[in-house]
Amino acid sequence: MTAPTPACPPNPVPSSRRIRGWLAAGCLLGVSACNLGPDYQRPELPAPAAWSGADGQVAAWPSTEWWRGFGSPQLDAYIAQAQHTNDDLAAAIARVREADAQARIAGAPLLPSVDAGFQATHERAPVSSGGMGTYSEFSPLLSASYELDFWGKNRAALNAAKATANASRFDRVTVELTVMTGVANTYFQALELRDRLDIAQKNFDTAQTILNGLKLEQQAGTANALDVAQQATTVATLYAAIPPLQQQLRQTVDALAILLGSTPETVDVSNGSLADLAQPQVGPGLPSELLARRPDVAEAEAQLISANANVAVARAAFFPSIDLTASGGYESNQLAGLLNPSNAIFSLAAGITQPIFEGGALEGQSEFAKARYTELLADYHKAVISAFGNVEDSLAAVQQTAEQEKRQEQAVATARRAFEIGQAQLHAGTINVLTLLNTETALFTAEDALAQVKFSHLQALVNLFNALGGGWQQA
Repeated sequence: MTAPTPACPPNPVPSSRRIRGWLAAGCLLGVSACNLGPDYQRPELPAPAAWSGADGQVAAWPSTEWWRGFGSPQLDAYIAQAQHTNDDLAAAIARVREADAQARIAGAPLLPSVDAGFQATHERAPVSSGGMGTYSEFSPLLSASYELDFWGKNRAALNAAKATANASRFDRVTVELTVMTGVANTYFQALELRDRLDIAQKNFDTAQTILNGLKLEQQAGTANALDVAQQATTVATLYAAIPPLQQQLRQTVDALAILLGSTPETVDVSNGSLADLAQPQVGPGLPSELLARRPDVAEAEAQLISANANVAVARAAFFPSIDLTASGGYESNQLAGLLNPSNAIFSLAAGITQPIFEGGALEGQSEFAKARYTELLADYHKAVISAFGNVEDSLAAVQQTAEQEKRQEQAVATARRAFEIGQAQLHAGTINVLTLLNTETALFTAEDALAQVKFSHLQALVNLFNALGGGWQQA
């Protein structure tokens, strides 16, 4: 586009009407620009007929407030806090504003550029008759310029910017969903570590009680030193298992604080247990609807649409550009008579520029745009097949961890019965302490494994909500 030059005066004169008509005609020509394409076509990627891991489940999509199904007021409060204070989400929201501003910038060339100015000059200079003369000149000017978008280059650039802005919105939803699932998983992990710490502490206390009893029996002569030493080893082992769990809990609380946009000392997970949480039922919707439910897939497609529009921009750069400029105003050496019709001035200009030799820049830009589209097409294909794979993996994880939790509960019940029987028989003198130690170790291991399996199942549920798009739906 050429630099703006002066255009119509504030008080229209006959020439200014012609200027406005000429600019309007130019705008109409720009609106009726040629379309150099290519028109965007959504890639055809067939969806599975059904989920292999959803036998017998009713097809339904999760609620947009899916986390409430776990029945934890503390989790509800943490997610509400993260939605307002998480730094990654705040950055994603700012990127949406940036993309919207870029779209406004990209749309500006579709409209004429209009500038107003006023110039006043007072000059003393030699005159032809000899001596010096003083001159004054006043010039209020209105200028306009416009590039005819005959080939659709500016329109395509605007479409590309709009698609990028849409992609930033889908990215914000993706970030928000990632943050919410991160808060849920991290909070559940903190509860898991608290449960494991409770189990370790209870087993340590029980082992210490048994050790104290054996010491009394040793003093009475009914237990030997080896029995006491073996039990003391068990006590020491259980005691040593506590600090690593405390360290993991501290690190998990710190990670949760980062997700909440807070400092660690403000986050308290001293209450609560995995046993207090509900396990919501998740029924996946139809596979054919998944692509409209995943914001990351929508983002990948929006980026593809933007790249497709940029191909049209690169094509249009090979064709001539047509620029219209107009100026109008008044010029007078006296301020009092400045707006007299006789002082009106105007100018009209049109220019056409055809690229001839650009050193391969235009060809390179065109090849770059095409290659970028091909790259994003591959990214879109990967996002689609990954979305289907995520759901299948999450469904399998939910089913298998549920079954594992059921079996582990049975293992804990069996180990607890064995330990209780062993305690009774040890006091009766029918077994030695080594047999009791084996049942004690088995119980601790089973209870610790159960806490981990419960967390794995809750994590699988959260990941399934995430894989299903968290209840989001593309408009």
